[in-house]
Amino acid sequence: MTLFNLPSLENERKELEQEMAEPDFWNDLERSTRVNQRMKHVSDKLAHVASLRKRVNDTEALIELVEEESDASLVPEVLGEVQAIAADVETLRLETLLRGTYDAGNAILSLHAGAGGTEAQDWTQMLHRMYLRYCERKGYGVKLLDLLPGDEAGTKSATWEVSGENAYGFLRSEKGVHRLVRISPFDSSARRHTSFASLDVSPIIEDSAFVLNMEEVRIDTYRASGAGGQHVNRTDSAVRITHIPTGLVVTSQDQRSQIQNREKAMRVLRARLYDMQRAQATGDYASTRKSQVGTGDRSERIRTYNFPQGRVTDHRINLTLYQLENFVSGDCDSVIDALILQDQTERLENLRE
Repeated sequence: MTLFNLPSLENERKELEQEMAEPDFWNDLERSTRVNQRMKHVSDKLAHVASLRKRVNDTEALIELVEEESDASLVPEVLGEVQAIAADVETLRLETLLRGTYDAGNAILSLHAGAGGTEAQDWTQMLHRMYLRYCERKGYGVKLLDLLPGDEAGTKSATWEVSGENAYGFLRSEKGVHRLVRISPFDSSARRHTSFASLDVSPIIEDSAFVLNMEEVRIDTYRASGAGGQHVNRTDSAVRITHIPTGLVVTSQDQRSQIQNREKAMRVLRARLYDMQRAQATGDYASTRKSQVGTGDRSERIRTYNFPQGRVTDHRINLTLYQLENFVSGDCDSVIDALILQDQTERLENLRE
């Protein structure tokens, strides 16, 4: 099975260029947006490969120069570039494994504090910061949609949108319950505490891809809290949307306009409902709901972060790293990449069956 077909991508780019040149192309906003997004994805992929080829050629020329002139001073530069190219190639290889329908697109992430009170809310804030730093390392854009501060410290819940190539594909494996073990800074007796936070990851989908029955939706408005100045607290700009059949509730209050908050909340609701329906179709609904509750049951966790031992363990692939400080600072690639490889292996095995 070919995962990265350059001739096919070149042909697709030509077809997209022809479609964009049609006289009535820009009259259909939904179509033009979809085609432009696909065009950017294909063009970026081809540009990435072209850049890699140029770097390889330049490095080969530099190696020949070192050999001809026996100039050892250039060896560190050559080795550094070879390692950088190898890392870039590995990233490209992982991207080719992201074959899901929405893997190439953007994502919506929602964190919720679970069992553990103030300790869990502090943990939720730590996770939020960890994923923001991970997104920064990947070059992704981040837009905060909703934030509910903790009672004494930390964060009760946070929802944000991540935009960038393959954002959903890389982040979807992070969905589930994250368990923290540490000596609590909020405990005067310095006892060890265990806390939980759940992360939900959904793809951002086009409005036409998921039809929402508005008769099943209740929309409430209220005065926003937190940062935003006097305007935020004087008008009912915040929006809470409840999907009555499922009980799903989403909120948005970061925008000054009620209309903007409603649009953002609807986008989140649509993404989460689509994700839920897809889980039901594949028989994963029960486990999906369980992974979002975070009651403290050990069987729910996907990953444990153990500060006393300085280790992080992903229980799905039995991978343990003793690099916890780096990991919570956003250096999550080693585990996320391993999960992508594991997912692709399982898909190939299912195809053989």
